[in-house]
Amino acid sequence: QVLCLSPTYELAIQTGEVAAKMGQFCDDIKIRYAVRGEELARNHRLTEHIIIGTPGKVLDWSTKYKFFDLSKIAVFVLDEADVMIATQGHQDQSFRIRKFLTSNCQIMFFSATYDEEVMQFAKGIVPNPVLIRLKREEESLDNIQQYYTLCEHKDDKYQAISNIYGGITVGQVIIFCQTRKTAAWLTQKMTKDGHAVALLSGELTVEERINVLDRFREGKEKVLITTNVLSRGNCSRKSYFFRRRSGSSKRKSKTSAC
Repeated sequence: QVLCLSPTYELAIQTGEVAAKMGQFCDDIKIRYAVRGEELARNHRLTEHIIIGTPGKVLDWSTKYKFFDLSKIAVFVLDEADVMIATQGHQDQSFRIRKFLTSNCQIMFFSATYDEEVMQFAKGIVPNPVLIRLKREEESLDNIQQYYTLCEHKDDKYQAISNIYGGITVGQVIIFCQTRKTAAWLTQKMTKDGHAVALLSGELTVEERINVLDRFREGKEKVLITTNVLSRGNCSRKSYFFRRRSGSSKRKSKTSAC
C-alpha cells in the first residue's frame, strides 16, 4: 500500500526504524526493506503493507521479478529528493517507478533544498503539488553551537580536530569527510593516536555497514568517520548537508556543537 524511496541503504533503514516505532502498537502493519542484501525467492509475492527501499532494488522487485505490483501502491513517498538527483541513476529510476503508479496514488516528495533542479524533478514526479516550505530562519536551530576553523593544509585540519578533542568533553562524534581517501587517512591517524574510531564509507558491504553503525550506537566506537554515504551530494550543496546533519544531531541530544 505504501512505497517509500530513499537514495541510500542507510537512509532506508533509518526511515524503516522510525516507521516501526510509529506503528509499534499496530501489530497488523508489516514493513519490508527493498535494499541491497535483501533477497527473495522467485515467484514470491510481497504481503507487507509498507515497502521502503532504494530505487534500483525497488525497480527490480516490481518490474523484473514481479514481487509486487506498482499499480496497487496507494501512497508513494520520495525522500531526500536533492540527494536522489545527485546520485547517478536514481533520478531516472525514480521517473520509471513513477510511470507505473496510478493517477489515484498519493505522492509525497521531500527535499532539504529547493533549487531549480529540485523543482524540475518535483514537477516530473508530483503533478499540481501542494508546497510546504520551511522558512530560511528556521533551518538552523538556536541551541546548536556552530564553529569553523580555517586550515591551509591537511595536517592543520588534523591538528584542529585534536585541539577540539582537547578543549571540550566529547562523548561521541561523527566526522564527515569529503572523500573516501580523506576519511581513510583520518581514521588511520586517529586510530594511531589511540582513539576508538569507526569508518563508514560507500565501498563497505551491507553487512559491514550494519556492523559499524551497531557498534557506534552501542558506544563501542566513540568516533564515526564517514563520507556523504548518509546523504550523497556534491560540493555545491555541502552547506545544506551541514544543516541537515546538525539538525539531526540536535534531535539526538539536548545540546550539540558543530
